[in-house]
Amino acid sequence: MACMSVLTRDEAQIRAQLLDVHHYAVDLDLTTGDDTFGSRTVIRFTVRAGTDGGAGTVTDTFVELKPAELRSATLDGQPLDPGSLTGNRLPLKNLTPGVHELRVDAAMRYSRTGEGMHRFTDPADGATYVYTQLFLDDVQRVFAAFDQPDLKAVFEVTVKAPESWTVLANGVTERTADGVWKAAPTPRISTYLVAVAAGPWHSVRTEHRGLPFGIHCRRSLAPHLDADAEEILGITRACFDRYHEKFTEPYPFDSYDQAFVPEFNAGAMENPGLVTFRDEYVFRSAVTDAERQARARVIAHEMAHMWFGDLVTLRWWDDIWLNESFAEYMGYQTTAEATRFTDTWTQFGVSRKPWGYDADQRSSTHPVAPQAVADTASALLNFDGISYAKGASALRQLVAWLGEKDFLAGINTHVRRHRFGNASLADFLDSLASATDRDVHAWAASWLRTTGVDTLVPTLRTDTPYWHLDIDHRPGTVEPARRTPAAEAGARTDGGSRPHHITVGVYDRDLHDAGRLVLRTRAEADIPAGGNAGISSTGPRPALVLLNDGDLTYAKIRFDPQSFRTIRASLSGLPDPLGRAVVWNALRDAVRDGELPAGTYLEIARTHLPHETDLALTDAVLTFARTHIADRYLPPERRPAALATLTDLCRDLIRRTEDGDHPGLRLTAVRHVIDAAVHPDTIAAWLADGTVPGGPELDPELRWRVLARLAVLDAVDEAAIAAELEQDPSATGREGAARCRAALPDARAKRAAWEAMFASDELSNYLFTATAQGFWQPEQADLVGEYVPRYYEDAVAVAARRGPAIAAAAGRWAFPVHAVDAGHLRLGDTCLREAGPIPALRRQLADQLDDLERALRVRRAERQRQETGRPDADRAGAQV
Repeated sequence: MACMSVLTRDEAQIRAQLLDVHHYAVDLDLTTGDDTFGSRTVIRFTVRAGTDGGAGTVTDTFVELKPAELRSATLDGQPLDPGSLTGNRLPLKNLTPGVHELRVDAAMRYSRTGEGMHRFTDPADGATYVYTQLFLDDVQRVFAAFDQPDLKAVFEVTVKAPESWTVLANGVTERTADGVWKAAPTPRISTYLVAVAAGPWHSVRTEHRGLPFGIHCRRSLAPHLDADAEEILGITRACFDRYHEKFTEPYPFDSYDQAFVPEFNAGAMENPGLVTFRDEYVFRSAVTDAERQARARVIAHEMAHMWFGDLVTLRWWDDIWLNESFAEYMGYQTTAEATRFTDTWTQFGVSRKPWGYDADQRSSTHPVAPQAVADTASALLNFDGISYAKGASALRQLVAWLGEKDFLAGINTHVRRHRFGNASLADFLDSLASATDRDVHAWAASWLRTTGVDTLVPTLRTDTPYWHLDIDHRPGTVEPARRTPAAEAGARTDGGSRPHHITVGVYDRDLHDAGRLVLRTRAEADIPAGGNAGISSTGPRPALVLLNDGDLTYAKIRFDPQSFRTIRASLSGLPDPLGRAVVWNALRDAVRDGELPAGTYLEIARTHLPHETDLALTDAVLTFARTHIADRYLPPERRPAALATLTDLCRDLIRRTEDGDHPGLRLTAVRHVIDAAVHPDTIAAWLADGTVPGGPELDPELRWRVLARLAVLDAVDEAAIAAELEQDPSATGREGAARCRAALPDARAKRAAWEAMFASDELSNYLFTATAQGFWQPEQADLVGEYVPRYYEDAVAVAARRGPAIAAAAGRWAFPVHAVDAGHLRLGDTCLREAGPIPALRRQLADQLDDLERALRVRRAERQRQETGRPDADRAGAQV
C-alpha cells in the first residue's frame, strides 16, 4: 500500500479483511511538559489465515501515528526501525497468520486547534486542562492505532497526571497508589471514540438507575455549572429514561459523564461514557429559553449516539448519516417528549433545516447516504447540513410515512443484530424492512441517494361550491460544479423525484379579529415521486392554504397569490409557531431564489415580528434579515435603511416586553439592537450605565457585544478594550478582546489581526475564530479592500500548515463575505482552479463562492425590479 496522509476506503476494506483487533493498552503520561506527552501503546491483533491465498501466506499492513518523536516500536518482540515511519504510517511487514503484539513508545504533541489532545490554560486562574477529540481520524495524534471504525477493540487506558488533576475516560476511573489513573476496560468500540479529559475539573456527581452520572467543567466556571446542574442532570435523566422506553437494548456502558471542555470545535462529541461538549453550554451570562432548549437537544442528541454510533457503528464513513441523521432526529424528538421543551421542531425548522436547504443547493451537495466516500479527507467534508439537517428531515418524513411503531421496531432489530459491531445502510434497511410491509428500499433510493430540494407550488381553483388545490411538484436545482469533486457515479440529482407525505393547512380569517387566522381543517396529501397531487373540498375559498403545515417533509414551498396576500396581512395571526416557521422558511427561500424582494421580507418582518412569541423563530428571522439581506443581498447604499428597520422592529419588541413577562424576547431584541446599530450613542450609553433602561443589566456577554459594535463604529479604542479585558480576564473575555481589536477601523489594527491569523501559528482555534469574526465589517469595505485578494493566498498557506480545523475556520469565519462583487468571485474561482487548497479549505471556499454567486443573482434581481418599476412581487401579481 502506498503511504498517504489519509486512509482510503479500499485500504480500509483490505485491512478489515486482514485483521481482527482485540485489545489496546494505552498508557499516557501528561507530566512531561507543556509541548508533548508520553504515549505507549500495546496492540494485540490477529492476522486471519488465508487472507491472501493460503494458510502460510505472509502479508504487510500498517499502523497509524503522528508523533513528535517515535522512540521505539516492536512487533512480536522484534524491533522496528523508527525511521521506517513515513508520514503517519508505520509499516508492519511479513505478518503471518495468527496473533501478534505491537508495542509503540512515542512522544506526541499537544494541540492548540481542538484536534487530538488539546491543551488549554485558563487565563482566569492559570489552571491547565487537556482533552481528546479523536474524530474522525485523529486518534493517531494521541496513540498508535489501526485507525478505522470497523476495527473495534477493547481499550484499557492509564494516565499519569499532575497531583491536583482528575482524569476522566470512557469507563469509570480510579487513582492507584502510585498516582496513576486507571480506567475500566471498555467494551468493543471504535478507535475514534476513545476519550480522555484531564485537569482540575469541578465535578457534580450523582447516580441514576444504578449508574454513576457526572458533569464536569473548568474550576473558573464552577458557579455557573452549579447554578444549572439540576437542569442539566434532570434533562440527562429524563432522556436516559425515555431512550430506555424506546430501545430494547439497555445502555451499554458503565457510567455517563458529560464534560464541558474549552475550545471545542464541534457542539459535542459522543464518546461512549464520556460525552464532551463545548463549554459555552455552561452559561456565564443570561440566555434565552431557546438557548437552554438547544443545550437540552444536544444532550439528547449525544445520548442517542450511545446506541446509534457507539454500540452500533458505521462500517465506513459513507454511512456517517446513520450516526448523525439518527441522533439529530432523536435529539429533537426525545427533547420534545421528555423535557419541558415541547416545541423543539419549531427550532429545528428555523435554525437547522435552512442549513440543510442551503447546503443541498450548492455545487458541493451530496446524497444523504453517498454510495462511496473515497477517503477520510473526503468523509470529513460530509459533516454538514445534509448529513445532519436533511438526514433528520428525511427520517422525520420516514416516520410520518412508516409510523413510529414500525420505525422503532426496525431500529431495535438493527441494534440487536449489530450490537458492539458495525453496520451499513443495507443492514439498516433490511432491519427496517423486517418491521413493515412498506418498500423501504424504494424510499431510500428516492430520499437517501438523491440530491437537491424539491419545490411544491400550489394553485387554487374555485368551482362553486367546491375549491380545488393542485400541487405542482418541481425539480430542485443546484449550483453548477465549482471545482469540487465530481458527483459520485449513480447519485441522482433529478430533484422532483422523491415522494412526499404532507399535511395541508386550510385557514380562514377570524370573523371577530381580522388579524387572526383560524384553522378550518388539515388534509393529508401524498405527492408521488415525479408527479403532482390535488385536493378538492366544499366551502368558500380559504384565505390561506399552507403546504407542509407541520413541517413533516423536506421541500421548499410557495404560496398562491391569495395566500401570499394573507401572509402579508396576517402572518402573526397563524396560531401554531411551527406553521409560522414553515411560512418564514418559505419567505426566506423565495428571497434567496430571487423571487421575493428583500424589501418585502423586511416589510413582513417589520409588521409581524413585533407580535411574535417564539424565541427561536424571532432570532432566526432577525439573523437572516441582518446577515443575509442587509449585509449581502441589498446594495451597500440600502443597508443603513435596512438596519434602521430592524432596529425599529427590535425597539417595538423591547417596549412590548417592559412588563418583564418575556425576558427571552427582550434579551433577543436587545442583542439585535446592538448588532444592527448604525450610530453609537444609544448602545454606548447602555455600556456606560451598565444596563439597558428597564433591563437587562449588561452581563459579560452583552458588554463584549456592545464593545465589538462600538469598535466597528469607531467609538472605542484599544484602552477601552484593555480595560474591559482587565475586568473580564476569562477565556471568553480574551476572545472578546481579540474580536474587538480586529474590528477597529484602523490600518494598524487590521494589519496586526491579519498577521496574527495568517503569519503566525500562535492563535488557538477559538482565538483565530474570534479574530476572524472581528476583521471583516461591511462598514469598513474600503479599509480592508486590499486584504480580499490576499485572503486566498494566505488562507491556502495557513490551511496547509495548520490542518483541517484551522482550514475550516479560515474558510468559514475569515472569508470576506461582505465583498459581493464579480471580481471577488473571479478571485475565488482562480484560487480553486490553481492554488490547490487542502480539501477542508477547498470545500469551505466552494460553498462560500456559491453563496457569493447567489448573492450576486439576488442583487441583479433586485436591480431589475427597480429598473422595470416592479419592486413589489405581490403588486406585480407574481406567485411566491
